[in-house]
Amino acid sequence: MLDGDGNGWVSLPDGSRRWGIYGAAGLLLYATDMAGNGHVLLQHRAGWTHMGGTWGIPGGARNRDETPLEAAVREFREEVDGELAEYTLLGVHEQDLNVWRYDTFLARLPELTPFRPGNSESREVRWVPVRSAESLPLLPAFRTAWPYLCADLAAATAGRTGDPGASAAD
Repeated sequence: MLDGDGNGWVSLPDGSRRWGIYGAAGLLLYATDMAGNGHVLLQHRAGWTHMGGTWGIPGGARNRDETPLEAAVREFREEVDGELAEYTLLGVHEQDLNVWRYDTFLARLPELTPFRPGNSESREVRWVPVRSAESLPLLPAFRTAWPYLCADLAAATAGRTGDPGASAAD
C-alpha cells in the first residue's frame, strides 16, 4: 500500500470507522463468459487487513488531489496485477454517509481478463459469477451495497448482445 495523504480512519456518528480521510473508492469489474453469463472480479482480502478473510472489490482511500475514479483505478492497480485496459464505465454507485463516502465504479471489460493479487492486501483475485457472489463471505459494507450494485449492473447491461437484460443479476 502506498502512503497517501488520504490514508487514515474516519469515525462515523454510529461509532463505526471507515478508511479514507477524503472518502474511498473501488472498481467493480464486470464481464461475460462465452455463454453470456455475468461475472464480477472480486478480491479475497488478506487476513491482516481490516475485515480480512472477506470478499469485496479492490479499492481504498482517496487522496486529496484525485477524483474518486482516479482513486479507484489507482487502488485497483496497487492491489491487482494484470492488464486493466479498454474498460467501459457503466456507472457509479455512491454510498454517502454524510461525513464519509464510498464510490463504487462499475466497469465492463470485453472479456474475462486474467488477474492475480498485486500486493499483500489480496489473498486471491477471482472472477465470480454474479449469481454466486452473494454466497461468499462478503465484506459487510459490500454485502449491504450488493443488491444495489446488482441492480445497477442489470440496468447498465440490459439489452446488450450476448448479455440478456437480467444476466448481470442472474
